[in-house]
This record gives sequence, structure tokens and C-alpha cells, in this order.
Amino acid sequence: MKILIKGAGDLATGIAYEFWLAGHQILMTDIEVPLAVRRTVSFSRAVYEGSARVEQAKGVLVRNLEEALEVIKAGDIAVIVDEQAEIREEYRPDILIDSIMAKKNLGTRIGDAPVVIGIGPGFTAGTDCHYVIETQRGPSLGQVIREGSAIPNTGIPGEIAGYTVERLIRASASGVMEPAVRIGDLVKKGQMVAVTGGVPVYAQISGIVRGMLQEGVQVEKGLKIGDIDARENKEYCVTISDKARKIGKGALEAAFGKE
Repeated sequence: MKILIKGAGDLATGIAYEFWLAGHQILMTDIEVPLAVRRTVSFSRAVYEGSARVEQAKGVLVRNLEEALEVIKAGDIAVIVDEQAEIREEYRPDILIDSIMAKKNLGTRIGDAPVVIGIGPGFTAGTDCHYVIETQRGPSLGQVIREGSAIPNTGIPGEIAGYTVERLIRASASGVMEPAVRIGDLVKKGQMVAVTGGVPVYAQISGIVRGMLQEGVQVEKGLKIGDIDARENKEYCVTISDKARKIGKGALEAAFGKE
């Protein structure tokens, strides 16, 4: 089946990977300057590198539907810069998944495809999509919601190794992003990990850098530009997270049933 996924960050990539494993044809859309921090496990990396391998799958940047169909035919995942997902009209997907993770609906409608799935808060099943997938860590993660909405965004990230907000790296000032460390590097609490708008950003915990925005991006003060994993396992930097996999499996269940 033809799947159109809006967004190509790490959660969208986890969804795409599950559908790709199940043998579906996938086209992903993203913005011109992607803001995914977990770049090593995001197909959005293809936007500025031309291609991006995540585990066994490869995402390839395309300019139009013709190129997308060639990439899909070769068994890969097509990625296109298309902020409004206008390619939907031409591609005519069987399933549309909005995984932009904006915490609100930026324009997805229930009539956009035979099956429309909204990922996380901001969508209402039965109103602007057919199904919503829960994204909050906990017992409901990945659950298919057939009526109503996901748990509202708390603003507090899920706990990993006992840390929540401390594990995030946020821009200390608006301006150009200059990373001082790379994904996979071990850092100590208090170490400078980036400079934004000329102002240093310091790690709040010790651990391994699991996510870091690419160099040269214009950022706003407070924007999430990276994250640190106290578990210090390098494998987590290059593998799809358990959270993304559960959400992907939930989207598959919503699309193909298991009532």
C-alpha cells in the first residue's frame, strides 16, 4: 500500500520503518531545515545529506513524484521537502500519517486519504483523522485511539534512567547553532556541549550524546537542540527507540486492524 508520512524525525522514522518492514511503499515529507535532534535515527537527515540509512532501511531525498516512485521501486524510502505535503494530491496515498509532532494539527483532514492517522496530541479521532496513536511514555504508549484524543502534552519529557527535563539540551540564546560535541560522545555534567547565538550551552547531566541538531541551523532560545542519555550505551544512538517502535506498531495496528 502507498503510505504518506508527514514528518521524518525519529518518531516518524520509527513508524516508517515498521511499515517498510511490512512491505509498504513509503513517501515522507519534511521541512527545508529539519529540526530532528536524533539525526542518526531520522530519515530527515536525507534532506541535507542526500540519503540516510537507519538500521536496515535507506531514505533517499527526491525532488518530485517521479523520482519518489523510482526510489520506492528500488525498495527504499522516499523523502521530499514539502512542508504542506502538497504531493498528496499526486501521490494519492492509501494511508496518511501525520507525525510532525507539532502538538497541534497543522492542516491534516480526515478526507486526505482512505485512512488518516494522527500521532500524539493535537488530533481527534473521528473528527480530523480516523485514528490517533498515544505517544506519552507509560502503559498506554502506542495505543490506538478510535475516539477522542491522546493525552495532552505535559511539557515534561519521558523519564530515561531517572532523568526527564535534565536530559534535554536547549538553546541558551537565539541565533546560529554550533555543536561542540557529536552524537555518540560521552559528556560530563557542566561540560559545554554547544553554542547558540554566541552563548554556551552546558550539559545538565553526564552521559552519552544521543541527539544533536546539525551545525548552522538558526534556533530560537529554549528550542530543544539535543539530548543526553545517562545509560551511556552507544547502541541507543544508532537504533530506533523503543518508544518509536511502539508508536510504529500502533500505527500499523490502526491501519490494518486487530480490533
